[in-house]
Amino acid sequence: MVSPSHFAAFAALVFVMVVVPGPSVLFTVSRALSAGRRDALLTVAGNAAGVYTQVVAVAFGMGALVRTSATVFTVIKLAGAAYLVYLGVQAVRHRRKLSEALTGAVPATSGRTVAVLRDGFVVGFANPKSIVFLAAVLPQFVDYPAGGVVGQILVLGIALPVIALVSDSGWALVAGAARAWFARSPRRLELVGGTGGLVMIGLGAGLALNGRRD
Repeated sequence: MVSPSHFAAFAALVFVMVVVPGPSVLFTVSRALSAGRRDALLTVAGNAAGVYTQVVAVAFGMGALVRTSATVFTVIKLAGAAYLVYLGVQAVRHRRKLSEALTGAVPATSGRTVAVLRDGFVVGFANPKSIVFLAAVLPQFVDYPAGGVVGQILVLGIALPVIALVSDSGWALVAGAARAWFARSPRRLELVGGTGGLVMIGLGAGLALNGRRD
């Protein structure tokens, strides 16, 4: 059983980590600008699910492996970086379709919701910022003599996706509102779509080049 004091202390650290914009926030903002508020909020939900999958992985031993193996960390980091670059390239390529979508010229694609959730999940799961945080910090708040270590980690870990869900949704709504202004002009919309894609590409490149911090 997790004590209220341990949970509160961990949640406070999570809040400090989440409010500092990282890969997830930048990806959410990019999605809001290039695809709109709906997709950004779906991205946030998928991202939260991806982050909690990290918590589950830490609970069942992957955290220790990531913390001690530079190879495992690098593989996960590069996979996430490559996926961000791919999404950014796609956003730049299809930037002209944004104005068509707003006017209804492009019909909704079946399964799009699942695809957007999937993208958010992949970026959330491959986020090196939360991987390092969970692997290095979360185990320190476990009361090992009390037993039920896996259960304690799973309960403590809920704090991260919940706080991230609230914070990132705020970013999505703000960025979505800014996009509405750009939507008044097709050229503006193409510009913002391309910019969002370039941000994703830059973010992916930055993750790939960022060294491991032990």
